[in-house]
Amino acid sequence: MLAYRHQFHAGNFADVFKHALLMQLVRALAQKDKPFFCLDTHAGSGRYDFAHRWAQQNKEHLQGIVLAWGRKDAPPEVAPYLDAVRAENPDGKLRYYPGSPLLIRQLLRAEDRLALTELNKTDDEALQTLFGRDRQVQVRRMDAYEGLKAFLPPKERRGLIFIDSAFDRAQEFDRMRRAFAAAHRRFATGVYALWYPMMEPAPMQAFERGLAAARIPKLLQIELSVKPLHWRDSLRGTGMIVANPPFGFEKTAKRIVEWLWPVLSPQGEGGQRVRWLAGE
Repeated sequence: MLAYRHQFHAGNFADVFKHALLMQLVRALAQKDKPFFCLDTHAGSGRYDFAHRWAQQNKEHLQGIVLAWGRKDAPPEVAPYLDAVRAENPDGKLRYYPGSPLLIRQLLRAEDRLALTELNKTDDEALQTLFGRDRQVQVRRMDAYEGLKAFLPPKERRGLIFIDSAFDRAQEFDRMRRAFAAAHRRFATGVYALWYPMMEPAPMQAFERGLAAARIPKLLQIELSVKPLHWRDSLRGTGMIVANPPFGFEKTAKRIVEWLWPVLSPQGEGGQRVRWLAGE
């Protein structure tokens, strides 16, 4: 079990990975001239301050966004994410990090909607402060997986469901898998992005087998690790399962992780991969 409270880990290598991918998924939805809906099930507080004592505890952003922040060679697939982070720090000094709610909100058009669910009271209050007067954003204090039942299917019939669990409960892989499968039955045409931490091989293999058993037709797996397989001192790697990825997203994901891996793992440890668990 992993206690992944956002403020402690904001801007770390896992955030860089998942948020660069997330922005490309939202951008792909915006290419069509039809409204879309986004649901962020574990929304956190929306914005993070690296000067906060929790962020200073382990300073994980130093091995994450700080390594990518000043790079001039970022590919077009990563540039929108880095631009979004820079927009939160207009003085050029990296202090604030936008969470997924702010990143998604930057890409919404006038006809699009965003729903945010967050169970933690303090984080929910922060979200209400950020988005309370925003007519395109709905904030609900509720369990993430109950949110899947409450908001799906959306009236737009197009959308992205971002499931970014804190993995602070036992059996979270199984809980997330079952909630995702049930949500997919209600909204089979939606794009789903499931973030997860890379753990020991046994739970990872069980997670993949469970997804395969659900017989969801198109599942793309993207992974990035910055430490070797035997590493146990901290998070060694991160992954994302994307169901119903937009056309061409496999190539986009490959370009993202191929650039990120040497940036986030300057010692050359770990690795990266993009593969189909089901489908193409």
